[in-house]
Amino acid sequence: MQSMTKSRPLRVKFILPALTEATSPYFRPIKYSLFPPLGLATLAAYLNADDEAVLVDEHVERLRIDDTPDLVVIQVYITNAYRAYRIADSYRARGIFVVLGGLHVTSLPEEAAAHACAIFLGPGEQTFPLFLQHFRAGCARPVYQSTSGRTIEDVPPVRRDLIKRRSYLVPNSIVVTRGCPQHCDFCYKDAFFQGGRSFYTQRVDAALAEIARLPGPHLYFLDDHLLGDQRFARSLFAGMAGMNRVFQGAATVDSILRGDLIERAAEAGLRSLFVGFETLTPDNLRRSQKRQNLGRDYSAVAARLHSLGIMINGSFVFGMDDDTPEVFGRTVDWAIANGITTATFHIQTPYPGTRLHARLAQEGRLTTADWDRYDTRHVVFRPARLTPVELKDGYDWAYREFYRWPSIATASFTHGTLKHQVKHFAYAAGWKKFEFLWNAIIRARQLGVMTPLLEAVLAKVSDARGARSTCATAEEPEKSLNRATTS
Repeated sequence: MQSMTKSRPLRVKFILPALTEATSPYFRPIKYSLFPPLGLATLAAYLNADDEAVLVDEHVERLRIDDTPDLVVIQVYITNAYRAYRIADSYRARGIFVVLGGLHVTSLPEEAAAHACAIFLGPGEQTFPLFLQHFRAGCARPVYQSTSGRTIEDVPPVRRDLIKRRSYLVPNSIVVTRGCPQHCDFCYKDAFFQGGRSFYTQRVDAALAEIARLPGPHLYFLDDHLLGDQRFARSLFAGMAGMNRVFQGAATVDSILRGDLIERAAEAGLRSLFVGFETLTPDNLRRSQKRQNLGRDYSAVAARLHSLGIMINGSFVFGMDDDTPEVFGRTVDWAIANGITTATFHIQTPYPGTRLHARLAQEGRLTTADWDRYDTRHVVFRPARLTPVELKDGYDWAYREFYRWPSIATASFTHGTLKHQVKHFAYAAGWKKFEFLWNAIIRARQLGVMTPLLEAVLAKVSDARGARSTCATAEEPEKSLNRATTS
């Protein structure tokens, strides 16, 4: 299929198909109503002023595919791949030009190309503007690959006018960096950035201007590693001083313990942080190349964040090669004892394009290529020291155990002040224990009324005890990690 020269403005439709897990019996509507699809809204910013653009997120609204835009742009993740392909095939059957991009397309370009007129490999800030030039001229290529020249210093402002703010709990989401400086074996995004720079930042003044555009005090930085470039992060937090923002983000264990950057973040308004602990077993860290966690005192991470009034969403992975049946209880006990506010548990998932996938494929341990099951809730490989049933049952047990009312209360009482205890309890319980309320609010399209409550819960408190430790010594890596694993 070839594109045609367009003398009139383009009519472009951007689509985020629903992830498979969003249609499962375990569907939590609030989980898929958190953030708008910023990637697609960013690409839309490259259109001409007179072009017509529509952005549809199938998680929060119905998708119609009986329309006739000039161009359809679809973002593909592994567990929405089959749905994305069906949508693409339907449009292409009616002669409409369809392009596919995203993590899964980059990982399996030949698979995706069978359903598209053109595909995008890697981040699209350089390739999408070039594609638009070619498409308007009637000479679009079948493949656009991002390699050299990656930058987001001159990215135009995100097309937030296309985002239906009332459909999201956190419409003020923002991204100011791309990629991650780390290269873990299991990370899907590491493959996405191959062939060029894997971590780069926006200009600080542009990031601050984007923040200033957003109404209300609350922000959520969706960056994989907000503290990944210390000079950028320090300047960003300095510029945010006096803006009266409260924000959430993600960072690594080592960046929290290094220097005083986390204090600067707290002063700028950081109130909640996603932390990739992943595993309490050093050999698992080595095997997965997550060396930034080796020798780090996980308990010191928790204590330092709590002393600054920062809540923790801890990420943990089950099913790594050194995991035994004891891993589930040990992990949950540690998380509760160290006052982790919320926990995100995952079954190790070997995404195509990662070194983990290549290793398990070579060892003959992959058990399915059904991408719908690659959602971190299903076992898609043969574990080394667990049976598949043990891994799945242990994962399910960990979620139930961590979010029991007594567990939430116990974790809350680890904090040194009543205000911090109440904040922990309210945040954890509100996230997991009031599903019926979230569902009713979403059906009524009133998520916006919950944002002030979220901001109130995120209000600053500090732990009266202070941090027990601010850094782990490089001279005692094993001893330091052992303290974390036996707390």
